[in-house]
Amino acid sequence: MEQKQLMREVRRAALERMEDAARTESDFCDVLAQWNKLDENRERRERYHEVALAEWRGIFLCDFLDVIFDNPQEIWQLVEDWDIAKLIKALTEKQKEVLYFSAVKLCTPQQIASYQNKTDRAVRKLLAVALEQIRADLAPIIYHQTTEMTFAKRRFLTWYLHENEDCINEKSL
Repeated sequence: MEQKQLMREVRRAALERMEDAARTESDFCDVLAQWNKLDENRERRERYHEVALAEWRGIFLCDFLDVIFDNPQEIWQLVEDWDIAKLIKALTEKQKEVLYFSAVKLCTPQQIASYQNKTDRAVRKLLAVALEQIRADLAPIIYHQTTEMTFAKRRFLTWYLHENEDCINEKSL
């Protein structure tokens, strides 16, 4: 710390000597360049401090949950229904990441593909497989919940049974 303070004092003294010795226009231009450099450094430090302060303000103003859960691997903790949370937790890391960017960050498959150096077709396929896996595992759970059947669950079950009635008929045979 003392060494940094000593260096600042040396630079300050050098600038004062430069200001006192300036006699020509080019000398004054050199002094102005030094002042501009010092101002730019000061402004950069202030900007950095303001950004860091804004982040901490966001954390202290109850946005701390966004900071904590802004992680694709923790997407299951954002889900209210424990059955769905367990199914999301069981997905692969790649599936969780694609689901997170698609559902939480509302990114398009093209944007997700550019993040992951994949094609948008591969991203769409990964998302479709993840959603199908969740739906396939969720349908029997909802089907056996006769007491807690909400309208949304009934609508999902009706849609799922209608969409997959061929598969269900084949399995029942």
